[in-house]
Amino acid sequence: MNVLTQAVKDYLLDLQDRICAALEAEDGRARFIEDNWQRPAGGGGRTRVIADGALIEKGGVNFSHVYGDGLPPSASALRPELAGRTFQALGVSLVIHPENPHVPTSHANVRFFIAEKEGEAPVWWFGGGFDLTPYYGIEEDCVHWHRVARDACAPFGAEVYPRYKAWCDRYFHLKHRNESRGVGGLFFDDLNEWDFDACFAFMRAIGDAYIEAYLPILQKRKSLPFGEREREFQSFRRGRYVEFNLVYDRGTTFGLQSGGRTESILMSLPPLVRWGYAWKPAPGTREARLTDYFLQNRDWLKEAGL
Repeated sequence: MNVLTQAVKDYLLDLQDRICAALEAEDGRARFIEDNWQRPAGGGGRTRVIADGALIEKGGVNFSHVYGDGLPPSASALRPELAGRTFQALGVSLVIHPENPHVPTSHANVRFFIAEKEGEAPVWWFGGGFDLTPYYGIEEDCVHWHRVARDACAPFGAEVYPRYKAWCDRYFHLKHRNESRGVGGLFFDDLNEWDFDACFAFMRAIGDAYIEAYLPILQKRKSLPFGEREREFQSFRRGRYVEFNLVYDRGTTFGLQSGGRTESILMSLPPLVRWGYAWKPAPGTREARLTDYFLQNRDWLKEAGL
């Protein structure tokens, strides 16, 4: 590994440690189980999963570092300049599915990709972001989530948050249902428009902001009462989450096409899910308000006067 890749790897391993420690402390009962794995074609990872906790029904915080001589179609189809290059892909990806339907599911990912060829300059970029998927939306939580996202982007330019918020809204969209997966956040990819140090600093800012964004929501909502109605609605909405991850998610596609570890790639799927033919909540209910109000591409900060 060159010095740039080693610096990214050191940060990502530390980020995984810090996020796992914070989530374990908040859950108070469950602990992450670590599973180290090797990829036959090159590289491996450190999968950490948590389940059946006092708060977290299922979750995972995964580190991976894979490399090889050829790129999978998902990475090279639109990039002919990568032909004939070796590659390395490093990242931390996480999904947390709390049991309480009043606590949103959260997802975050930060990653680095570099492709090299002797005698030529390396091609590299960063990507990542974080997004929130509530079942029973609360405006205060949406505003907090986006405020943290905006503040993390602020040192890098006033235009960064609006650009990556809009990209998140576009990306986490179920085209076949014309429906957003959640209330958004940030999404960025192919970031190399600044120099390496600035791009790396931005990735760190986003990775570090995840716990600041999510932990206060967990703390405020984890004790709200719920029953069978709320759990049933949560299971139907989790079906939408599964649909997105299996049909559209770039990380899932890249992982499977590059020969990644299936158990780690599909860790993001929730434990209990339902589908129903032509299912939708009754008009005027709390459940219907999720799609009618929250799952719209709203400017949460502007609406809150921020």
